Amino acid sequence: MTSPEQSTEPSQRNQARQEEILARARTTGRVSVTDLAPALGVSVETIRRDLKVLADRGVVERVYGGAVALESGSFETSLEFRAGRDVDEKHRIARAALQHRHGAETIYIDEGTMPQFLAEELFGQGPATVITPSLPVATRLSADPELTVIVLGGRVRTITRGVVDQWATRMLADLVIDLAYIGANGISREQGLTTQDPSVAAVKRAAIERSRRRIFFGAHTKFGASSLCRFAGVRDFELLITGTELSASEARRFSALGPRVIRA
Repeated sequence: MTSPEQSTEPSQRNQARQEEILARARTTGRVSVTDLAPALGVSVETIRRDLKVLADRGVVERVYGGAVALESGSFETSLEFRAGRDVDEKHRIARAALQHRHGAETIYIDEGTMPQFLAEELFGQGPATVITPSLPVATRLSADPELTVIVLGGRVRTITRGVVDQWATRMLADLVIDLAYIGANGISREQGLTTQDPSVAAVKRAAIERSRRRIFFGAHTKFGASSLCRFAGVRDFELLITGTELSASEARRFSALGPRVIRA
């Protein structure tokens, strides 16, 4: 007869192995079934079952041959990893976002990977004043002689190289911005726009408050997701720009809240 202690051992082993898989995914961004199986001493089918459990919990996303880590309230993937995902979609979104500039002369560009794609599209497109908390965006656009680039002051976050804290929000309080391009770690109909870090949320909130027009732009994977800190509602934006990878039915659900949804 199996004792209660013995019956819990497989469950504990499964949980420990799944925690190890998640830790590896969060370290590297992506894990492979064929790499995990020999590394953890189990079968490929066992790893696939583990990944299904983790996907059902919403901490990883299944992809061909393995899984990628999903951002959550306490975890954020690196800028380099995000820059390599959904590249074609991000280029399309950035081009579509810039088409809706509509003569704005003072432009706020958020931190993150999508803003870097937008910076590439904006480069060489004529005069403008760009305000940004993103050091990569500022570095790229400062090489354009027709652009005036203003970098917010404050603490630099290592993971995104974005500027946060009270110095940045105080600086924004004195500015008047024509158009803000805002990203998020998640956008949902119930929770609005969210991010992991309260200091990031504060800067985004301040930029939205100081901007006459606001456009959200982000990959389809952001839709339906939510993180720790809410900084805006869906109705705060005139446009939500994403890729055609977002279903038309989901786009209609978001547009019912007020903003126009563009699938590029």
